[in-house]
This record gives sequence, structure tokens and C-alpha cells, in this order.
Amino acid sequence: MSVEMLDGSTIREFVEDEGAFNGSVEERFASLDMDHDGRLTYAEMAKELMSLRVRETHFGVDETGPSRDELLQLHLGLFGRFDRDGNGTVELEEFRAEMREVLMAVASGLGFLPVQMVVEEGSFLKRAVERETAKLVA
Repeated sequence: MSVEMLDGSTIREFVEDEGAFNGSVEERFASLDMDHDGRLTYAEMAKELMSLRVRETHFGVDETGPSRDELLQLHLGLFGRFDRDGNGTVELEEFRAEMREVLMAVASGLGFLPVQMVVEEGSFLKRAVERETAKLVA
């Protein structure tokens, strides 16, 4: 993890750069596609979905969060957003479309003022920052 400065335009420009965005999406998709069949099942995406910080305890607060069943329903709902055709699996184009929407929503939420944020190595946000940094150095 690292602390980075970014704003909405950093993310928006990353998503609009088809080469950078598509390459990142394809890498992430391939890393999740454990059986290499070109489709993601819920089981293949579960770890990724569960890594999302949806409980107060993830932020160091000792409050009771959602029950295990509630979290499962939340994760199944998130999977359903990716599985746009409802066939029980997520194909690359569905994954790409949902990641585009998610990142554009993050960009919109950040707006134009830069914020300091902790980002994971290899994440889409980290790649957006790296892309912008490379442009500045070049």
C-alpha cells in the first residue's frame, strides 16, 4: 500500500485511456479466472468482493456490523451487478463495463480537488496514479 494524491481527473483519464484501462482490466480478470475458462464464477470473485470494506470493524470501530448472512447477500448483490446478463458468470466485457462504471463513480465523487488516499499496489487507483506520474515525467 502507498499514500497517493489523486483527483477525479486522474481516474477519469485512466478510464478514458483504452490501452491502460483495458490492459489493467484484462490483467485483473485473468488473475481472478482461476480455471482460465474466460468466465468468473461467484467463487472466483468471492475473495475480491469480500475484500471490500463494508463493515465498521474494518475501519477499527468495534461496532456490530452486518451478520454473516447479510454480508453474503451483499456480496451476491455485488456479483449480480457484474453479471449483467444474469447467466451466473461474469464475462470479460461485463467485468470491464462494471469496473468502468465503478471507477467513473469514484472519479465523480472525488471531483476536481486532489485528496490524499491509501491505495493498494496493483489496484486500479494505483495504476491511474502511475499513469499520471509517467505522463508528468515524460
